[in-house]
Amino acid sequence: MLVEQIRGNLADGAWRPANTDVLRLDQWEAQKRRLRKLTDGGVDIALSLDRGTRLRDGDVLWADEGGDSIIVARLEFGEVMLVDLPRRDADGALRAAVELGHAIGDQHWPAVVKGGQVLVPVTLDREVMDSVMRSHAFTGISHRFVPGTDVIAYLAPQDADRLWGTR
Repeated sequence: MLVEQIRGNLADGAWRPANTDVLRLDQWEAQKRRLRKLTDGGVDIALSLDRGTRLRDGDVLWADEGGDSIIVARLEFGEVMLVDLPRRDADGALRAAVELGHAIGDQHWPAVVKGGQVLVPVTLDREVMDSVMRSHAFTGISHRFVPGTDVIAYLAPQDADRLWGTR
């Protein structure tokens, strides 16, 4: 089945299908405009989307005439280490940011800054990343691991590309 355009998104609220088949895409597959893959139900899907079209979780790729049966994209993003920067005076905040930047840069980990948090994709074993963070003994900086789906809605496309893309 050739899919050349997205029909809508489940979040629109307009879709009330009786039957839903799912095309599961990982964080790298979701960035491709051209892709061939089987749905959970065994339907062979060939994506050929226009340049600039970005798949979002819940995108409806196909629907029968009445909308009773649909095929929907489900995006599976990897985990993110969420680092909370301390809220303190300007000098202390700058010091903490520079120290964290040095540690993250030394590991060659991509990062995105959003508000008072730094998001780092989990590219190694969580225990290794946790060990690196603890070994620096940052003052006032805490970190935790969260599913990528918890943060994707708050990210601009270029931020998602930085975390899970090829940049």
